[in-house]
Amino acid sequence: MKKYTRIALAIATALPTGAAFACASCGCTLNSDFGTQGLSTSSGWSLDVRYDTLNQNELRKGTGTISATEAASSVNPTTGNKAEVEKFTDNKYLTTTLDYNNGDTWGLSISVPYIDRSHSTLGVNGDGVSAGDGAYDSSASGLGDVRVIGRYYGFSEEKKFGIQFGLKLPTGNTKQTAPAADGSGPVDVDPGLQLGTGTTDAIVGVYYFDNLNQNWDYFVQAQFQTALNSSSMGAGSLSYRPGDSVNLTGGMRYHGFESFTPTVQFNARNVNADSGDAADKYATGGTLIYFTPGVTVPVNSAMSVYSNVQIPLYQNVNGIQIAPTSIISIGARVAF
Repeated sequence: MKKYTRIALAIATALPTGAAFACASCGCTLNSDFGTQGLSTSSGWSLDVRYDTLNQNELRKGTGTISATEAASSVNPTTGNKAEVEKFTDNKYLTTTLDYNNGDTWGLSISVPYIDRSHSTLGVNGDGVSAGDGAYDSSASGLGDVRVIGRYYGFSEEKKFGIQFGLKLPTGNTKQTAPAADGSGPVDVDPGLQLGTGTTDAIVGVYYFDNLNQNWDYFVQAQFQTALNSSSMGAGSLSYRPGDSVNLTGGMRYHGFESFTPTVQFNARNVNADSGDAADKYATGGTLIYFTPGVTVPVNSAMSVYSNVQIPLYQNVNGIQIAPTSIISIGARVAF
């Protein structure tokens, strides 16, 4: 009973980080709580601090890669112009999650992301080498969109099954601008690159876990996120709504070693294209599947550290987008 309770508390707090925008390749679907479970054996508080880094620097179209010159000659069917050629988006996220569990049937977590992002684009109507129209370089750091998630897992004595419900709040900045490469003045940074989406989103999820044998256990989880409203972006106050997303995660752990616990996950993410007058309806959204090996190391009875690497197995992006070749995560979790 005690082992089941520990697993339930950990899995129930799992959420993607503040990285998860409608741009399919911007999202991180890692479940770090499963990897660090075993800390909250009864009612009380826990704190998780996680650092994620992903550099989107690989141009992709559909399921394959594409060169910058090929991308520059492609046409965006929603505008009739040549497609935008992005160079890179370097993302770093520090997400702090404070969690409370009543030890019986419910819990609550608050996740606060701090984002550091730099971006460079050659714009449109260029040759894929030199800057075209709307080219700019940008950088920003600050608070992202905070998530408040409740959970209920009192459906059975074993507590193997639970539901999640909560909100993503519009706390991140949505008014970032950057100097235009041609010196013509500031330009609005794309909505998907802002620190926040400006929308309040509903989040619902379900999870299930069990033991396979003495040394192996597993979990599965599904989450759905949808914006409840549209936001206003840029100097023209144009409407913007991020695309709905579904995250599916399954993982296993091996308990045969005393000093560390190997973990493996498969993370799938599907995101609809953005909508609204400010949205890029062509080059947002898609489907990604990651293979994620990792390890958890206990420091003492109350604290563990962990590390994971997400490796893309399948990437099918809408339009032309830049995607990462890997996502690296490190973190620590402590119960008190």
